[in-house]
Amino acid sequence: MDLVEETASYLDGSGRQASKLLSRNAALAYAAESMRLTTRLMQVASWLLVQRAVREGDMPADAACEDRYRLAAEDVCRATGEGEGLPHELRGLLDRSERLYERVRHLDKRMYVEGDAEAAPHPVLSQQDRLKNAFGT
Repeated sequence: MDLVEETASYLDGSGRQASKLLSRNAALAYAAESMRLTTRLMQVASWLLVQRAVREGDMPADAACEDRYRLAAEDVCRATGEGEGLPHELRGLLDRSERLYERVRHLDKRMYVEGDAEAAPHPVLSQQDRLKNAFGT
């Protein structure tokens, strides 16, 4: 959340001033990258709030598996734009948010995608169980 607050402060303050000094192309890149930055951070913040709700018992764990609570907008969040000509501070925020997003994406995959694969019955074991049930052993 500190990164969210730092980003908001930058975009509303010194970033706004810096964007006014950019060339037309750099200003367009600035607008696109600041949107990507805020989307990325809001996705991470939303995911973390869902995890907190589960941990505190305000939400059932299986509800967090629903697509609406998972990381979304991956095509936007994982895309990397042109950093040339952008203010140094914005590039730093972009880099930090990318690393944070990737760490949360890794957790999301481990918890909800790989976890689902582990929950699926092993094909050999399920066949052995069927044989045990058929022969009553």
